[in-house]
Amino acid sequence: MMPHAHTIAAREEKAAHAEALGITEERISDLVEGFYGKIRSDALLGPIFDKHITNWPPHLARMKDFWTSIAIESGRFRGNPMVKHLAIPNIERTHFDHWLALFDQTLPEVMPNAAACQFLSERAARIADSLMTGISIHRDGFPKISQKKEINDVA
Repeated sequence: MMPHAHTIAAREEKAAHAEALGITEERISDLVEGFYGKIRSDALLGPIFDKHITNWPPHLARMKDFWTSIAIESGRFRGNPMVKHLAIPNIERTHFDHWLALFDQTLPEVMPNAAACQFLSERAARIADSLMTGISIHRDGFPKISQKKEINDVA
């Protein structure tokens, strides 16, 4: 099934924007290598990753495909990150916040400017929020939605 013309145009526009920011496959590769180097030596996240990843080179290649798909619309990533993260017991918001802090710390080391860093940081934050929301719903069910009080009830 071929994507619609507007979908193709949107992807091309996103890729052109990333390119204009100086985000390249080489820089994404450097980002993934540097970031996961920090992860592996991190006291909080390192043990979690070590428990779930036994062969790092294929994981890094997969993460490069993921981030090039996110950042420059390469379309190479195929997979379901939610399933992988659901398999990690006791993963909490603090883990994602720490992951984001390390990611944001790595960005200026490899990206050419603040705009490129912000572009990738915003995407990482959205991904983390999405994963944590999915994990929370899977564990706890949908949150209860409070009913708005009627204007007459507020007095």
